[in-house]
Amino acid sequence: MTMPSESRYPRAGIGYDVHRFVLGRRLVLGGVEIDHDQGLDGHSDADVVLHAITDAMLGAAALGDIGTHFPPGEPEWRDADSGDLLRHAAMLLRKHGWRVVNIDATVIAEAPKVLPHAAAMRRAIAACVGIRPDEVSVKATTNEGMGFVGRGEGIATLATTMIVPTG
Repeated sequence: MTMPSESRYPRAGIGYDVHRFVLGRRLVLGGVEIDHDQGLDGHSDADVVLHAITDAMLGAAALGDIGTHFPPGEPEWRDADSGDLLRHAAMLLRKHGWRVVNIDATVIAEAPKVLPHAAAMRRAIAACVGIRPDEVSVKATTNEGMGFVGRGEGIATLATTMIVPTG
């Protein structure tokens, strides 16, 4: 296996996460708390946007996945701020000789509307990773009424990232 510091080529990663809605929790997407009648169910704060980005980054660097680094059954990750998980993943990439070039995330949800919060999400994500907000894209689509997302039962996110060697 080639060590990251020996690689001369950029790498891409893809991440996906999904959580169902639940009453009694706050909704956090892309590191931003959003006013909504339901939050997302999960061991941590269930931020599907940051979870998908974390997986994309770890995958691009061949460093495993979010569940490997932050097992969902571990008490220390109960209600964890997903921004902390993303910052840790960014630190791991730097430690292994990688730098994030850009992030692109698509939130798939019937509600809430993401566009009014996209700029704040871009800033929060960029701050966690150590890149500029203009190197982060956050957009949204619906599932056209199909499946669990289309029925308004949860939210999914698909994310990609590009990393390059630092050396």
